[in-house]
Amino acid sequence: MKFDEMGPENGKVLFLLPGTACDYQTNFGSVLDRLSRKYHLVCVNYDGFDGSDLIFPDMLTVTEKIEQYIRNRFNGRIDGAIGSSLGSSFVGQLIQRENIHIDHGIFGSPDLDQSGKFSAWLQSKLVVPILTGFTRGEKKKAKSREKIKNFFEMSDETADKFMACFEKFSPESIKNEYYTDLLTWLRDDIHVEHTKVHFIYANKMGEKYLKRYRKYFRDPEIREFNMQHEQWLFGEEKYALPVLKAIDEFMETPV
Repeated sequence: MKFDEMGPENGKVLFLLPGTACDYQTNFGSVLDRLSRKYHLVCVNYDGFDGSDLIFPDMLTVTEKIEQYIRNRFNGRIDGAIGSSLGSSFVGQLIQRENIHIDHGIFGSPDLDQSGKFSAWLQSKLVVPILTGFTRGEKKKAKSREKIKNFFEMSDETADKFMACFEKFSPESIKNEYYTDLLTWLRDDIHVEHTKVHFIYANKMGEKYLKRYRKYFRDPEIREFNMQHEQWLFGEEKYALPVLKAIDEFMETPV
């Protein structure tokens, strides 16, 4: 795994945890500069997504490695962590396990899907081949780019960057990440003293996700934005600026 640090040494410590089949450079690339002006960022690339020959093992093994880094580097306590999509599962695990302490857990419009082994296996069989195969062939690649670009209002350049993630990482790592995320459950009504939970709610995902956020966490702070899933990370200022402002406000909230 890789933990790259940037930003002022005296800034609040903020971990960035990327989503499915992504590295932090792609996932958070459009906001890294602005976040690193104020916060001491720790940008994480998991096993299998860090440029090494390792294969992503499972969500809990990677969670343990993140915990170990926080213990060794920050004496077991950090100011905040932002999880993008699947990265939010790591934020949730870090909070509920209570092996380290996070003042502010920030969840980036996650779905927080959970399932049993058979359902997880079936979903993996259906979804992972799409993630790892839709860029094969120039015609298929061009068609996929247009769909992604139009749905998320991305530029061609941004769409190409995200599609490149699915091409450069091992299908086995992507499969393990997707499958074990579904099996890594959060308990209901999580509450940890002196930890504040914040959700970036992309309302175009649907209201069922609001119910999940409130089911898993007690009294979360939920900010609603008129956007698709994680659209604030895809380069459009009209989406990014309001969310960045909200993150600053989250990080200033007393715990």
